[in-house]
Amino acid sequence: MFKIFKHLKNSSFIIFIIILLLAGQATCELSLPTYTSNIINIGIQQGGIENPAPEVIRAKQINKLFVFMSDKNKDTVLDNYKLLNKDLLSKDEYDKYKDKYPSLKNEDLYLLDTKDKEKIEELSTILGKPELMVNALESDDKSSELIKAQLAQNMQQLNMQQNNAPINLENVDMFTLLDSMPKEQKDKMIKEMDKKLVNLPEAMISQVAVSFVKSEYEKIGIDTGVIQTRYILNTGLIMIGITILGVIASICVGFLASRVGASLGRVLRSKTFEKVMRFSSKEMTEFSTASLITRSTNDIQQIQMMTVMILRIVFFAPFMAIGGIYKALSTNTSMAWIIGVAVLAVVVVVIILFSTVMPRFKKLQNLVDRLNLVTREILTGLPVIRAFSTEQFEERRFDKANKDLTKVNMFVNRMMSAMMPLMMLVMNIISVLIVWVGAKNIDTGAMQVGDMMAFIQYTMQIVMSFLMISMISVMIPRASVSANRINEVLDKEIVIKEDKVPEQFDENQKGVVEFKNVSFQYPDADEKVLHDINFTARPGETTAFIGSTGSGKSTLINLIPRFHDVTEGKILVDGRDIRHVSVHDLREKIGYVPQKGVLFSGTIDSNLRYGKKEANENEIKKAAKIAQALDFINEKENKFDSEIAQGGSNVSGGQKQRLSIARAIAKDPEIFIFDDSFSALDFKTDAKLRKALKTETENSTVLIVAQRISTILDADQIVVLDEGRVVGIGTHKELLKNCEIYNEIALSQLSKEELDNE
Repeated sequence: MFKIFKHLKNSSFIIFIIILLLAGQATCELSLPTYTSNIINIGIQQGGIENPAPEVIRAKQINKLFVFMSDKNKDTVLDNYKLLNKDLLSKDEYDKYKDKYPSLKNEDLYLLDTKDKEKIEELSTILGKPELMVNALESDDKSSELIKAQLAQNMQQLNMQQNNAPINLENVDMFTLLDSMPKEQKDKMIKEMDKKLVNLPEAMISQVAVSFVKSEYEKIGIDTGVIQTRYILNTGLIMIGITILGVIASICVGFLASRVGASLGRVLRSKTFEKVMRFSSKEMTEFSTASLITRSTNDIQQIQMMTVMILRIVFFAPFMAIGGIYKALSTNTSMAWIIGVAVLAVVVVVIILFSTVMPRFKKLQNLVDRLNLVTREILTGLPVIRAFSTEQFEERRFDKANKDLTKVNMFVNRMMSAMMPLMMLVMNIISVLIVWVGAKNIDTGAMQVGDMMAFIQYTMQIVMSFLMISMISVMIPRASVSANRINEVLDKEIVIKEDKVPEQFDENQKGVVEFKNVSFQYPDADEKVLHDINFTARPGETTAFIGSTGSGKSTLINLIPRFHDVTEGKILVDGRDIRHVSVHDLREKIGYVPQKGVLFSGTIDSNLRYGKKEANENEIKKAAKIAQALDFINEKENKFDSEIAQGGSNVSGGQKQRLSIARAIAKDPEIFIFDDSFSALDFKTDAKLRKALKTETENSTVLIVAQRISTILDADQIVVLDEGRVVGIGTHKELLKNCEIYNEIALSQLSKEELDNE
């Protein structure tokens, strides 16, 4: 799999941008639960008041708070609050503040004189407990009575320790009493109270302190409802803004990831196609055509999809998982064990699914190959199937391949479908567990409702991150199988190799083809197909090859363009061993017409120009005329612009063969190779074509493989093959006299009188 990703090096910068965008998207998504928590905790429960440090406070109230502070803390508070006194303020300042803080008309206020967040946090810590104490002493609820009783008890104990008489606390103002106490006694009492409050949850202290601040704002004349509404609206707008940023990042990641995936798919298809184009017949036998098509389409599609998923999810999930764990632990560490339980549950589910589905993924691609193979065979051989009335048999064969693939696909899809319900079950159980544990913490005051909500969201984000990674990990095996199949093609060693510095052809021996002691054996075959072949074909001459079926005629002719390489001996073209020259340059010298005419979808003109794009109109018409194709081309409505269907299915076998011959003629090569290319022509057309070809190819070397004696009667030399060996070389008349096998072939096709007349 990793070998495939080396082809992504050209997309490195885009991948870097994707990672940055994913980090930004994760940051946006991870920040939303905090704002949700703030809306619940601060916006709803605390009325929009963020901390115990009030924006403004009455002078008499701040003096009450000072009673429960050390001198150091008192100085810190005074350093950060400024006094608002109507006698000290200018008229403009007074008018500004009295509208905002109406109680300024009747009493002095202290205004917070800092915007430093760290200072405000420090002030909140300093003011929290004093505000709790003052709020308790001024309230009439049951908890306040308990605090008052505790305070009175501490005062009585301290008084008795000083050997003083008990204090009568009835109808006595507690603040006046505390303020009148000796400093040493008061400090000692405050320390005792701090010890009592030390185990009190921070959330509870903060809530009571904020309640004090809210009450103070109301008494000053500030509309606390406006504060609450403004806080909720501002927080909501921030959340909408963050969500929009996250969506933009997600869209950009999707666009860029798709682009990278498509780019990788294009590169792999290109490289696979280029490699297959260089395959010799040996490599082609190792990969079926159906398999190569599947690898170039379905397998690359799997890799492309996997690449997009990795860029969008695998890179994103770690940001969410790590960030979610950090945020969740920042919210409440006492429930960290729940995260461990959630992750463990997800991992167990995934391992079970992974171990079940993995073997099926390996089997799936082979079944796709099989279905493609059967489909291709049936569609290609449809006329034969109909002729032999074997439609039902082929339908059963296709149905079996189809059912095998469907069965595996159904199993895989069912297992994958089971994953999401299982994960939802895990997530819901975890949510219930968090609520159950969180409710206890809320009841003891160790946690706020908003914090519990945030913890649930963070835990779900963590679980979803592991779920996303798990889903990808289940998809990876199939993509890995596909990657291995693509690598098999890309890493396949090519048998037909070129020298790094190829030799140049000898212009003095232009068109000369020479076989020297050539033997050939197919890979993995037990016996040689050709044995010790020797002959020379020269320009201006026609060399023909004839022999019984399986004698090696086509194999011999296919050695010249290096469709195979010789096992022993060597083949010289233009005086050079073809293994030491450029394959491209070698094939540029050859006009090849295969045994089975092959045409490509397009027009007649595009097919004839296939070997020579720059051929002019006259050259194309001349080639068609020589190949005896001009008559039927002119009969068509669009003539040379007439459409040719895929594989030339809309022309007859003879027309297809003539167009293939015309294509080779239009190339005007040094060497013509006709591999039984006249078999579909009638005798009259065959004779006309050979006569016209003889004139056209007077400066070229012509090599013809033929089954019919009539096709090669006029050849300058005929090479007779029998079981891969040369059993005779000469002209038609010479071979009739001295080659028994040629004589047998000739008599099997023509009568003795016809041969004598020839």
